[in-house]
Amino acid sequence: MKHVKWIFVVLLISSLTSFVAKDKPTGGLNTGDIAPDFKIKDMSDKQTTHLNELKGKYVLLSFWASYDAHSRMLNASLSHATQSAHSNVQMVSVSFDEYQSIFDETIRRDQIVTPTCFVETKGEESGLFRKYNLNRGFANYLLDANGVIIAKNISAADLSSYLN
Repeated sequence: MKHVKWIFVVLLISSLTSFVAKDKPTGGLNTGDIAPDFKIKDMSDKQTTHLNELKGKYVLLSFWASYDAHSRMLNASLSHATQSAHSNVQMVSVSFDEYQSIFDETIRRDQIVTPTCFVETKGEESGLFRKYNLNRGFANYLLDANGVIIAKNISAADLSSYLN
């Protein structure tokens, strides 16, 4: 009986503390923040993208990995949406797969042909991963012409409503 009381007390306290920080952001960047600048090269060192160079147009940053089904699905659908209907949006897709071969196969299977699709083979150890605080999950960000985040974790369906 004594143990049951303690279990009840622990359950009660843990349920109360689960409500404490519900209104605070869970991690990463949020709407209204300025997106941190970065420069990334493709594996062949032929193409470099510098986020600051894209100011003046809408930018969709998509951070994902092939092992994360949700982020991979969002990346594929957003890639297809930006290619077909939203020519005023520049998509920058960054995978955190640690092997180039896995990245290449995922791009092939998902039929992603965006010219600004990169792989960061340092994975979760990369500076870009830490800069965008992705330790709580992969995310995508829609930036306005000034580099300010106007939407986070949007779907392909949401994209057109943000741009209209």
